[in-house]
Amino acid sequence: MSHRIALNFEDGVTRFVTAHAGESIADAAFRQGVNVPLDCRDGACGTCKARRQSGAYDPGDYIEDALSDDEAAQGYLLCCQATAQSDMVVDIPASSAACKAAPVETAAVVTAVERLSPNRIRLAVQARDGALPAFLPGQYVNVRAPGTRAVRSYSFASASGAETASFLIRYVPGGAMSSWLTQAAKPGDALALRGPLDGFYLREVRRPVLLIAGGAGVAPILSMLETLARDGARGQPVRLLYGVRHEADLVGAERIAALAEQIPDFGWTTCCSAPDTAHPRTGYVGDHLDPAALNGGEADVYLCGPPAMVEAVRKQVMALGLPPERLHFEKFTPATEALAA
Repeated sequence: MSHRIALNFEDGVTRFVTAHAGESIADAAFRQGVNVPLDCRDGACGTCKARRQSGAYDPGDYIEDALSDDEAAQGYLLCCQATAQSDMVVDIPASSAACKAAPVETAAVVTAVERLSPNRIRLAVQARDGALPAFLPGQYVNVRAPGTRAVRSYSFASASGAETASFLIRYVPGGAMSSWLTQAAKPGDALALRGPLDGFYLREVRRPVLLIAGGAGVAPILSMLETLARDGARGQPVRLLYGVRHEADLVGAERIAALAEQIPDFGWTTCCSAPDTAHPRTGYVGDHLDPAALNGGEADVYLCGPPAMVEAVRKQVMALGLPPERLHFEKFTPATEALAA
């Protein structure tokens, strides 16, 4: 039986490899052109030490000088010895360039472009040939529009493995991608996707989950919810706090309501900050943060949105006693030209 392993590199690049039964993580990676750090191959030197984020594995044979009992208890493994017993996510302490694991570029085509509100656009794509890139819920790809030099980073708003991927995009008046999406894009147009990228992704669920989204930052949060609905939350409560300025921009609310029927013990709250809003809950997301959702610091918090909002809420949850390692956040900065290389 084969298992899929997501190798996360320290520069934010993720590469997926398939490991056959009894095949070590290192051997599976090498077979597929990814050179994880390696020296002895015998579990003696520790060069291939990496950290498991999720998944079951057989640690194999090694000496304590290469991997101590304390390190093993913290989730560290040796890639030359460990064999996957389920799908896994593993952090590799090296850059993708050093491991010859450059981001994959996928040829895709537009299947739909929809103006959801004055400030939000939905883009749906499929692979031109084969499949869309695998990704971890919360990650993004760089997207290049045809006939332009514009490259933008967009988070998936859908779960990995689907035939069609969707993105929720903030409309920027005069922006190169926004202009193309609203004035020229049509089904069948070609797009290049490069990735997946980023260390902001849903970890293995081990404790209560609190998702906090501001504006278009709901996109990666939707991907996480889609994954939780499909794979389950292991009996842990899931809470979502979603805020925007104008009520029209509460895009995805119908989908969230549907997902709420599929995720046990899921609750969600929305709010709008515009002074003239008719929404029943006004103000910023931090105004509606329930400290009980932090479970006394034993919760995993995923925070995404505009920089000012993320920074304010980050300080708020830290002040409420959340350990730094329990907070995962992504700031949606203003659009800039991304490097295509």
